Amino acid sequence: MPPWESYKAEAKARGALALELYVAQSTPSGAPEAVKAALPDHLAYQAELEARGALAFAGPMSDETGALMEGIGMIVYRAASFEEAHALAEADPMHKCGARSYVLRKWLINEGSLTLSVGLSGKTVLFS
Repeated sequence: MPPWESYKAEAKARGALALELYVAQSTPSGAPEAVKAALPDHLAYQAELEARGALAFAGPMSDETGALMEGIGMIVYRAASFEEAHALAEADPMHKCGARSYVLRKWLINEGSLTLSVGLSGKTVLFS
């Protein structure tokens, strides 16, 4: 496996976008009651991050069949570094109180398309 920065440089050199984001896979680690109790503060925190531009996407994921809500969530952060993204994940009320734990990874976006930015909970639309 090549070092991350080498791969990123090669991707840029071949014309890929090479946009680095950070993905936290969040899983329940406490009692369901703890998750439910932390939900209002978690959602307020997500809205704050979205307003600051630090949250790209967030939401629940299904199980492997696509039929059940398993409780796993995915949070995609915009951050200047892995350490900054880690601090964002650590500050999430769900993670702070131990109701959920997370695994953080870098994500290099090379291909795809985007024509507008929609802030879901903030109800904002930006065209660029």
